[in-house]
Amino acid sequence: MRVDFDPTAVGATAFYRFLTSVVVPRPIAWVSTITPDGAVENLAPHSFFSIASTDPPIVQFTSIGRKDSLRNVEDTGEFVVNFSSEPMLQVIRDTATDFPRTVSEFDTAGIEREPSRCVRPPRVAAAPVVLECRSHTTLRMGNSTLVFGRVFFAAVHEEYLLNGRPDARRLRPLTKLGGDEWGTLGEILHLNRIPYEEPQPG
Repeated sequence: MRVDFDPTAVGATAFYRFLTSVVVPRPIAWVSTITPDGAVENLAPHSFFSIASTDPPIVQFTSIGRKDSLRNVEDTGEFVVNFSSEPMLQVIRDTATDFPRTVSEFDTAGIEREPSRCVRPPRVAAAPVVLECRSHTTLRMGNSTLVFGRVFFAAVHEEYLLNGRPDARRLRPLTKLGGDEWGTLGEILHLNRIPYEEPQPG
């Protein structure tokens, strides 16, 4: 027997909690941005994150409401996605607090910066992978804004590479689940895709 959840009946907040408990696990974009005057460098995790295009390379994160990350991207056109790794769980959680725009999460959480190569916002020095992005498009949808960024530069610490590409076991990706739950990689399954073969006549 199924239990019904009608969005119009349960309300937006309750259905948000339902959706984020169903669409799991979600990768986390740890987004660093900078204010237009360059005075404050912000850092915040966003768990609505994905690849939007591969050619050109475009990634996408969603800001629910008007978060500092969104405002800074709108004002400067730049951001960095820092890879969220399991060993960094506590410090990533510390940057999820809704600080005022004038407060730098880098400073409050004691996170070491490193300069980016192509954009103004700094990278997280300890992040295994970084994607330096320039804003491609923003799309307002309901109470949220989708931020699409073209990746102009990527960098990986060499110890996370295997056979020339980032290795999931070494990266130990951190994910978001429902409520206050977080997820880790768990078991990796290998299963080859079955190619389609045209049926032979006769």
